[in-house]
Amino acid sequence: MSASIIAVTNQKGGVGKTTTAVNLATAMAACGLEVLLVDFDPQGNASTGLGIEEAQRQANSYRILTGEVGAGEAILPTLVPGLSILPAVMDLSAAEVELSDLDGREFRLSQALESQKEQFHYIIIDCPPSLGLLTVNGLCAATSFMVPLQCEFYALEGLAQLMKTVSVVRANFNPTLVLQGIVLTMYDSRNKLSEMVESDVRGHFGEQVYQTVIPRNVRVSEAPSFGKPVLMYDLKCAGAQAYIALAAEILEQEKQNP
Repeated sequence: MSASIIAVTNQKGGVGKTTTAVNLATAMAACGLEVLLVDFDPQGNASTGLGIEEAQRQANSYRILTGEVGAGEAILPTLVPGLSILPAVMDLSAAEVELSDLDGREFRLSQALESQKEQFHYIIIDCPPSLGLLTVNGLCAATSFMVPLQCEFYALEGLAQLMKTVSVVRANFNPTLVLQGIVLTMYDSRNKLSEMVESDVRGHFGEQVYQTVIPRNVRVSEAPSFGKPVLMYDLKCAGAQAYIALAAEILEQEKQNP
C-alpha cells in the first residue's frame, strides 16, 4: 500500500475547503480505508472539527516541518475508526518566514510524510487559504490536488490564480501533480447563480468537475462546533449524504485510473 496524497486547496477562504477535507476523509475511512488527514492550515479548524483539543497538539504539523518531531510522533487517532490526524497549531503561520531561507524548503512536508506512505491508503492535506510556502509544500507532497469551489460570482477568477501556482509547482518541483477534481460547494438549488456557476465551471473543466455537488446545509455548518464530522453529527442530512457520494465517486475514479 502506498498512499494517494490529495491536497485540498483553494486560496480563497470560506469555500468549504476544511469542511470538504474533514468529511471526505471521514467518508473514505467509513469505506474501510486507512486515512490520514494532515491539518496544514494555521487556523487548525480541521483538528477542532475532529474534536482534537489544543492540549493534545504538542506534536503538530509545524514541528514536523521544523524537524523537531517525526510525523509518526505527531499523528493522533480520531473518534472516526480508520481516520488519523496530524494536527495544526497557530505557530504554523510562522513557518512561511522561518523556512524561507532553507534549501529544499518546498519539500519539507513531502519528506516528513515519506515514512507514513505505507501506513495509509489516503493522505488528505488541508492546505491554508493562501498561495504561500505552506500551500506549495502541500502541492509538492501531493500526488493530486482537489479544489472546492463555492458557487458564487468570482469563483472562476480565483481558480485561474490557483492554476498558475500549480503550473509553477509542476514546472519546478512536482511534474506528476494532477488535478483530482473540482467539487462545487455551498450549492443552493433555489438560487439561479448556483446554476449559472455550475454551468460555467462544467463548461470550462468538463469531466474534471465531480458530478456530486455539496449543498448549502445547516447541519454541515453546525457539526464542527460539536467536534464531529457531519457524517457522525447527522448521517441522514443532505450534506453528509453528498460527502458519501463524493467519496464513492473518487474511489470509482481511482479504480478506473489506477
